[in-house]
Amino acid sequence: MSHSEADRQFMARALELAARGLYTTSPNPRVGCVIVKDGAIVGAGWHVAAGQPHAEVNALQEAGAGARGATMYVTLEPCGHHGRTPPCADAVIEAGIVRVVVAMQDPNPVVAGNGLDRLRSAGIEVSVGLMQEEASELNIGFVSRMARGRPWVRMKVAATLDGRTALANGESQWITGEAARRDGHHFRARACALLTGIGTVKDDDPQLNVRYVDTPRQPLRVLIDSRLEVSPAARLFEGGNVLVVAARGDGAKSAALRARGAEVLLLPNPHGKVELPELMLELARRGINEVHVEAGTRLNGSLLREGCVDELLVYLAPSLIGDTGQGMFSLPEFTDIAQKISLSIREVSRIGEDIRVIARL
Repeated sequence: MSHSEADRQFMARALELAARGLYTTSPNPRVGCVIVKDGAIVGAGWHVAAGQPHAEVNALQEAGAGARGATMYVTLEPCGHHGRTPPCADAVIEAGIVRVVVAMQDPNPVVAGNGLDRLRSAGIEVSVGLMQEEASELNIGFVSRMARGRPWVRMKVAATLDGRTALANGESQWITGEAARRDGHHFRARACALLTGIGTVKDDDPQLNVRYVDTPRQPLRVLIDSRLEVSPAARLFEGGNVLVVAARGDGAKSAALRARGAEVLLLPNPHGKVELPELMLELARRGINEVHVEAGTRLNGSLLREGCVDELLVYLAPSLIGDTGQGMFSLPEFTDIAQKISLSIREVSRIGEDIRVIARL
């Protein structure tokens, strides 16, 4: 079905509204909605947080009686099932909406076209696919969790132009400038979980939280620590909400970590390391849509080798520190150029004095 320029403008507005939930909706998707009558928006809304009304309900409430005979633009298929809230499709039907323009079908198998079918059965004109790519990008983690059963994993690296993330002695603060560090916190804030390794905790003692962005919730902090070497005094544990993933147990250490508000999860593989692909499946089962990785060269390499990374977020600083510095990824020696890991460059931007590159595997 063809769409007019006005359709595109109204859907673009719905997407802008959906983006307001960038830091708040997980594990739910980010959804925006506008209701239009006689060429003017009479109602608008977005989904703010899980358990709160969906975007369609908020827009219908604002539109009131003006919704009757109107067109609704919504970035994701209205749900047709009872979850924490009643079916949105029923509310749309009862309000007297006559046309619904949807950016994308819900990838959730529980929904998966049910909402659209309910609308069509009620005689409402329905079209799907307008600005679908933009809507999917906004919910890339939710789509990944529903379609693949695993989160979208974004790996952040800050490096010099010669690809070094730290000096040989581990010193890395600060390679990039303040603007890049603040920009990185926006990606932290949109994630459901922040993941690092024991090497980074030993070297930097990071807080691994969101500080430069106004956000109502802190992501889950996930520490990969195969041998449970972390000190309970590490700053990572301040405020709780930490998952420590190990390959072998230690009753006393586990008890000390639990006393700091952490959960200890054992996921061993045959090599005495953490089973990383299984961890990603477990995070998805816990409702984690997006994982933001800030780790060292060894864990970065392991995640890449085991197929656990979807996207690289690389900040390159205008500096050089030489071959003795630590690299971005610890990878095995390649003996044939065909073994290289191929990437697709999605974006190159200037952030302060640094360059931000977003690439996908």
